[in-house]
Amino acid sequence: MKILTEHIDVPNIDTIDVFMKHGGYSAVQKALKKMTPDEVTEEVKKSGLRGRGGAGFPVGMKWSFLAKPEGVPRYLVCNADESEPGTFKDHYLMWKSPHTLIEGMIVSSFALGANTSYIYVRGELMYVINILEKAIQEAYDKGLLGKNILGSGYDLDLFVQPGGGAYICGEETALLESLEGKRGNPRNKPPFPAVKGLWQCPTVVNNVESIAATSWIVNNGGDAYAAIGVGRSTGTKLISASGHIKKPGVYEIPLGITVEDFIYSDEWCGGIREGHKLKAVVAGGSSVPILPAELILTTAAGEKRLMTYESLSDGGFATGTMLGSGGFVVMDETACIVHNTLTFAKFYHHESCGQCSPCREGTGWMDKVLNRIEHGQGRKEDIDLLVDVAKKIEGNTICPLGDAASWPVAAAIRHFRDEFEWHIEHPELATKPGAVFMRKGASWTK
Repeated sequence: MKILTEHIDVPNIDTIDVFMKHGGYSAVQKALKKMTPDEVTEEVKKSGLRGRGGAGFPVGMKWSFLAKPEGVPRYLVCNADESEPGTFKDHYLMWKSPHTLIEGMIVSSFALGANTSYIYVRGELMYVINILEKAIQEAYDKGLLGKNILGSGYDLDLFVQPGGGAYICGEETALLESLEGKRGNPRNKPPFPAVKGLWQCPTVVNNVESIAATSWIVNNGGDAYAAIGVGRSTGTKLISASGHIKKPGVYEIPLGITVEDFIYSDEWCGGIREGHKLKAVVAGGSSVPILPAELILTTAAGEKRLMTYESLSDGGFATGTMLGSGGFVVMDETACIVHNTLTFAKFYHHESCGQCSPCREGTGWMDKVLNRIEHGQGRKEDIDLLVDVAKKIEGNTICPLGDAASWPVAAAIRHFRDEFEWHIEHPELATKPGAVFMRKGASWTK
């Protein structure tokens, strides 16, 4: 079942004529001519669509929080500042099928009563920005944007804004600051963007994939979308699959397939590269807890782990993880967990905006301590020191970057503590090129 990528391989699907030949913009026709904004919102609520940027908050409920004071403009802002290491699905969708997002922007803006909307794109992706701007002009030329769209009386102007070049600009309030021309620092909440967002006006910030899915929901109904998936994990999900698998790429999966099927089926990742074994997976982008092979394939209770919000988080952080943004990074037995954790820690240290002391100082300390463990100068007490620093960052910052920095370190030590100890106790072995710890009896040990 494909909703967002059904026609993605059709030649020239990035042009509006080809997109419309395959049913494109039918949702705009239906929403603007046959539905009220509240009816569109109601269908999105019924669909159970959850935010695909990482938090998984219900999209329809988020829309319903939007303040609607008389005479005050409202805004829809698409968060296309996809910068989470291991995640590249929004980039793929905008590059291959820009009109899928633009159609969703029109439908969603109509539902929210927004007459000006923005797509905030990661600044490094200038070629994607050019693709979007060309597609937006095509939509204006067809009367799908601008004044009195399709004679409906509804007006919408849509702009693309290059991002500020920092990971923190993907946090919704930092994004709004950047969009206003300021440094991308997160804001204290409340007030939330639904009350005071862009230019202090009511604003909804949604992810690319979330907005793109609304067109299908308008065309087919919220109940049809909710019928796909399992429980509260409805619809399909784009997964960016990378690492030691045979077929890396972006896959649209129906939520509810097993993790084992996703990794080993020829329809998806095709299995671990020849001659190697699964060691660990980061299931939802660099910020979510890493899990070893035995816990990513089955829960602690022995049940098959599913590609859903609920199943992946089963067991909490003790034995579970998160679906997050769908950045699915697979590691075989050649991967060094200490080295991988250091790589993530360096990223978050570099990307901390510096507003909050726990994040500004803590990410630097974790980077420094991991660096000495990785390079053979670790101390016995360093492992507990890392755990302590991670705890002091988590939950003590304005935005979730602090959590995102602490969770990977805490999880790596939780599940691979013996690997950290081996680095400290055997620096002469651990610092040899390509050296990797092999846990005795582990499924991945050769």
